[in-house]
Amino acid sequence: MSTMYNSIKEEAYRCNMQLPQLGLVLFTFGNVSVVDRQQGVFAIKPSGVPYEELSPELMVVVDFDGKVIEGKLRPSSDTKTHAVLYKHWPDIGGITHTHSTFATAWAQSQRDIPIFGTTHADHLTSDIPCAPPMDDEMIAGNYEHETGFQIITHFNQQQLDYKEVEMILVGNHAPFAWGKDGMKSVYNSAVLEQVAKMAWLTEQINPNAGRLKPALIKKHYERKHGTNAYYGQ
Repeated sequence: MSTMYNSIKEEAYRCNMQLPQLGLVLFTFGNVSVVDRQQGVFAIKPSGVPYEELSPELMVVVDFDGKVIEGKLRPSSDTKTHAVLYKHWPDIGGITHTHSTFATAWAQSQRDIPIFGTTHADHLTSDIPCAPPMDDEMIAGNYEHETGFQIITHFNQQQLDYKEVEMILVGNHAPFAWGKDGMKSVYNSAVLEQVAKMAWLTEQINPNAGRLKPALIKKHYERKHGTNAYYGQ
C-alpha cells in the first residue's frame, strides 16, 4: 500500500538491515530511525521484530512526541529517545541505537573513549563522550523520554556540538549515533564500535598510552571535514 511516508519507511528499512550485516546487533538489540522534517514525523523499526522478518511496510511512523501516525505494530521501545533528539536537534536526519559489544562495554564502564589515534580523529576531534547514568527519579519517570534529555544535557554541559560530535555513550546503557540521514547514522554507529574496539585494545597493549597529538588531530579531522578537505574527494 502506497502512503505519503513510503520513502522514509523504505530508507528506515534499508538502514535497519545494515545493522546485522555490520555485526552491530544481536537478535533485536538495535534500531534506526529516519526523519521527514517537513511532515514532522520519523519512521522507526517496530519493537521485537527479528531483522529477517522486517519489511518497509512494517516500519512504524511516529511524530516528535512519539505518537504513532501510521503502522500496526508497536514502535521500538527507544522511540521516545529518538523523538526528543529530533525535536531538539533540528539538523539530525537519522538516528541509530545499538548495543554493539565494545561501545556498550565502554558505556558500562562509564568512560569517555579517549582519542588515541587517527581513525578516531578522522571523525571527531574530541573523546567520544559518555553521559553519566541518570538519576533515580528520571529512571522511575518516563525513562526513554528522559534518556533523550540525558544526552542533550550532557552535550550542553560539555559544550559539545551535536553537528560535530555525532555519537555518544549513555552510561551503563549503550551507544547512540546520528547524522544528516539514516545511512550516515549507521555509518557513525559502525565507526563508534570500531574506535571503541581499537581503544580497548590500545589500553590492553599499553595502559599508559598517550592521547593523539593536537597537530595530528587537527590534520586528520580537517583533511576530511575542513574547508580545504581532500581525503576521499
